[in-house]
Amino acid sequence: MNIEWTEGAIKKATEKVNGQNGYLTLKYDTDGCGCVVSGVTALWFADDVEQNSERIETNYLPVYIEKSKMIFMDDVMKIDFVPDANSFQLKSPNGMLNPRMSFFDRTAG
Repeated sequence: MNIEWTEGAIKKATEKVNGQNGYLTLKYDTDGCGCVVSGVTALWFADDVEQNSERIETNYLPVYIEKSKMIFMDDVMKIDFVPDANSFQLKSPNGMLNPRMSFFDRTAG
């Protein structure tokens, strides 16, 4: 799997991380979606990595993805940031995976 961050996404994620220690997870969240195939991707910044997560090296910080959720991701993805929408986007050569991807800071600090 290959994940590339755009320059704008790196800048915004760096602001949000704000020098804190932690891990970035590309979370496939199914809470409230009704079924596992109706999940929504989000970026989580947390103190720990969830069990059974795979580390994906990127051109920014490594990103962790729960192994059982990797089936819902594409092999090549790009994380972008759109200032007008004030949100991240997850794209692949196959199309838009999430045009308004949230960033959640789940660290204790």
